[in-house]
This record gives sequence, structure tokens and C-alpha cells, in this order.
Amino acid sequence: MKITAIEAIPFAIPYKKPLRFASGEVHTAEHVLVRVHTDDGLVGVAEAPPRPFTYGETQESIVAVIGKVFAPQLTGLAPTAREAVHARLNRTVGNPTAKSAVDMALWDVTGQSVGLPVTELLGGFTDRMRVSHMVGFAPPAEMVAEAQRIRDTYGITTFKVKVGRRPFTRDVEACRALREGLGDEVELYIDGNRGWTASESARALRAMAGLDLTLAEELCPADDVLGRRRLVSHTGIPFVADESATRPGEVTRELLAGSATAISIKTARTGFTYSQRVHHLCEGLGVEVVMGNQIDGQIGTLCTAVFGSAYELTARRAGELSNFLDMSDDLLAEPLRIEDGTLRVRDGAGLGIELDPDKLARYRQDA
Repeated sequence: MKITAIEAIPFAIPYKKPLRFASGEVHTAEHVLVRVHTDDGLVGVAEAPPRPFTYGETQESIVAVIGKVFAPQLTGLAPTAREAVHARLNRTVGNPTAKSAVDMALWDVTGQSVGLPVTELLGGFTDRMRVSHMVGFAPPAEMVAEAQRIRDTYGITTFKVKVGRRPFTRDVEACRALREGLGDEVELYIDGNRGWTASESARALRAMAGLDLTLAEELCPADDVLGRRRLVSHTGIPFVADESATRPGEVTRELLAGSATAISIKTARTGFTYSQRVHHLCEGLGVEVVMGNQIDGQIGTLCTAVFGSAYELTARRAGELSNFLDMSDDLLAEPLRIEDGTLRVRDGAGLGIELDPDKLARYRQDA
């Protein structure tokens, strides 16, 4: 079986409301659908979400690098030749979500070719994940109301709270309101998207000491090297590296330097192949992980659930799998469903993705 073609199809679906956080905001899911075709007639599918404020990629750059660089380099290779595939992809620096979408689509092809779900090929630990929901910037009362609605509608009891505003007391107030409004049975953790300095982060954590937070993610930039190390060394909860640890080498650097004590794995930026390497590294070092979300649509969310459910370590914590609820529509023929606070992976070979052709025709930007 050989790769015969790789498509990169831009599409755009509006969000029901803007998603706001310290590093930016998103009004429309301007993503790229990636389809890998083989000479056996199999088609692997994945999704690339451009995040220029994090990785520098845009919808146009993803379409261009896949169509003009990656597709010519990979055509003729076997989908299972992952080392050869990544050796060619890595001739081009950067472009993490473009590379990851190609990688995951190739795993989809492999699963289809052998008649097995990708989650079984990866590890097969379970068939579902608990779900964590992201609560973005808003007045405290609105944040509490949203979290209560999500809990009551979907059974979700883990919430990731976006912080990083100035003054930091605004976010302290919001987290206090969430704890008071949701009660002690709900898990809360925070993500600063590098919005504070190390000293602001330390003050904020001291002010939140009684709120039983379980994680703190990227509160300040990793480039503030000494300040970040000092902050992490005095933080009593796991400090998660996310956008500062996007590759196995960066994960090693941040952990060994004392700049993080936990890692966020995002299949949107490390695919399945490199996410596997990050997972094994964290497992070997005894480091906790959380399955993160790149504001993915349903295709990307399914990929996160597939990887997260494959391993005991990644399935311990709730995965960030609910951002698609804020999209006004999606491309799947059968939408994802969150029930009793969990999301199941799809049965069947590969990733189990079936696209709705009418929706693709409606939202694609290249027609």
C-alpha cells in the first residue's frame, strides 16, 4: 500500500460565542481538513487547527506546506513507514499542526488496512475518557453559570479555568466564584497561557491557596527562565508545561530544568507518533500528563480521545474534550456525544470518522 495523494482542504465554521484567553481569542474555526489517499482506495482523515498566536501557523500556510512540500515528499511511501515519513516532514522546521494532521491521517489509514481501531493499535487501555471543560474569560457570574450548565447538561465535573488577566485579582475572584458556585466535588485547575509574570503567578497562587486547585498550566512564559524555575519550585501542585513543551526534546528540557512538573499532550501538535514518544518519556520519568485541546473541532477532539484512551497514564485525568460544544456546526456525519461526563471513541477500523459531504461542501473555503 502506497500514499498516492494528500489533500489539504480549508474550511471555516463560526463559534457560537468568541473564546477568549490570555494569548488570544477565536471567533471562527478556520481549520484544515487533511485527507491521505492510498492506492488501495483507503482514505485517512484528520484536522489541523491553525493557532498563529501559539505556533505561527495560519490556514493558508498549512494548506501551502502540505500541498507544495509534504505531499510531493510523501507520495509513494507506505503509510506505515512512520520513521521515513517523519524524516521527510522534519526537513521542514515548524509547522507542527500540519505535520500532526498528516501523521494522524496515516494512522487512520493503517487502522483501516488491518481492520482495527487506532486506539487499539496505540495501546487499547479503555474505550472512553472523562471530559474536562474549558471556562474562558467572562464576568464571574457568567463563568459560574456556564460551568453549572455544562455540569447539569453533560455530567462534566472537571473544569479548566482560563486565567492570566491583569490585575490577577480578577481571576482570583473568578476562581473563588466557581468554587463557591460548584462546590467541593468539582475539580478545578487553571491555565494562564503565559499571561502573568512569575511574581504575579506566585501571588495569584497564594491567593488561591484555599480553592483546592489540582493543576496550574503555563502561568508565566518559560523564557522567564529563573523566575519560572523559582515559581515551580515553590508551587505545591503540578505545574503543567503546554506550549513551552511541544516536542520530546522540549519536554525533557522543561522537566529536567525544573520549569515544569507535568506535561500537556496535544495530538493536534504532536500527532499520534510524537505524542506516543512524549507519553513514554513522561511515564519513564514518573510525570503526570493531561490530554490538552487546541480548540479542536470534533475530528480533532476524537483524535485526542483516541490517544488518551489508549494508555493508563493519559486516561487517569479528564481530557480537554469539549471545546467543540462552542462551534455552531461540524463536519462529522454522526456528531460526538458527551454523556455522563465521558466521551467514547468510535467503534470500527481506523479513527471511525465519517464526514458529512453536504457540510463539507457548505463550509470549505476552496470551492
